[in-house]
Amino acid sequence: MEPTTITRQALAEIEHRLVDGIAVPKSLGDDEPWITQSLSKGAAGVALLHIERALTGDGTWRQAHRWITEAVTGQVSASDNAGLYLGMPAIAFMLDAAASGADDRYQHALADIDAHVLALAHRRAASALERIAANGLPGFREYDVFFGLSGIGALLLRRAPGSTAMEHVLGYLVALTEPRSVEDVAVPGWWVSHDPHRRQSTTYANGHGNFGMAHGIAGPLALLSQAMRRGSIVAGQHEAINRICDWLDDWRQDGGTGPWWPEWITLAELRSRRVDQEGPARPSWCYGTPGIARAGQLAGIATGDLQRQLNYESALLGCLDDTSQQARIADAGLCHGWAGLYQTVWRSAQDADTPALAEHLPQLAANLGHHADNGLASEHNFLDGTAGTALALHTAAHTAAPTSGWDACLLID
Repeated sequence: MEPTTITRQALAEIEHRLVDGIAVPKSLGDDEPWITQSLSKGAAGVALLHIERALTGDGTWRQAHRWITEAVTGQVSASDNAGLYLGMPAIAFMLDAAASGADDRYQHALADIDAHVLALAHRRAASALERIAANGLPGFREYDVFFGLSGIGALLLRRAPGSTAMEHVLGYLVALTEPRSVEDVAVPGWWVSHDPHRRQSTTYANGHGNFGMAHGIAGPLALLSQAMRRGSIVAGQHEAINRICDWLDDWRQDGGTGPWWPEWITLAELRSRRVDQEGPARPSWCYGTPGIARAGQLAGIATGDLQRQLNYESALLGCLDDTSQQARIADAGLCHGWAGLYQTVWRSAQDADTPALAEHLPQLAANLGHHADNGLASEHNFLDGTAGTALALHTAAHTAAPTSGWDACLLID
């Protein structure tokens, strides 16, 4: 970690320099026409930065609209492969962020898109429930944040929280937590059929159980908890949250600086009740303790379980006190870098019963600013590049929740 602090003005200046590098949309090649409608890599994600800045008066709507227009260039996909980070749901999330606080901004376009998203959610949830009934194993794309029903549910929680589509998605996630078996071994319902990279391999011949926020069970836990906290509740939701938390409790590892969780486990590890991972990985949003701890904290808040909330806040605090973990962070981005760590801790601190979490924010902001100012990011996108980094810097400079709610797509808001 860097031993210095940094002023809010300096953070804003670094943000401004990053924004200058992505002020105007860059033409993309014909070989990747889909990328414009991607939150992670394309114009839709970069638009979130310009939208947030326009809403706070740090940028202009003209600049934001350039990126919004770029994102909807061409045919936007509403196929069953679409998810929160690609296609119609991504565009809906982008426009919903832009419509924040306005009576008519982009509302006509959103009204047209909403119908497609609701239909997509119903189709995807019905297909997933059919898979469960047929006793098959899921893949990441069925339930994860990026392309699965946890991400689609996060959008519905903003656009249609009382809809039958929201109920359908939550009902599916409840069913996802029911146990099943692989090779006569009891596994959780989210045990996937492939390896952590969505490939088939001999090491993962029987699939694996994933813990992370991006692709693992922390994502569904965060959505189930966020929905319950906001009044979107279906039968079995409380029990589903408890089942996931029981699994996380069973696999929590107690290290010298505090609890941590493996990124994933194989069937052999499940049988032996021992993890191969030797210690905590980098403290990232996507796979590390911060993302899991935020999901667990939300579960404690949603279910009124203060001890559960405190346990996860303590786990996050232990991670932040361990400089060796933070030394593993190699970039400033959202997914697995300083921006994701800062934004996750900032959100956690706002809800925390543990005041020490907020005490870490100035140092985390300094680390974020230093790496953003001195890094050599080759990408300018939302998830791994300068757009996402600039958004976290915006939070740090303003010390306020995002006006657009852009971090809802990380399920940490």
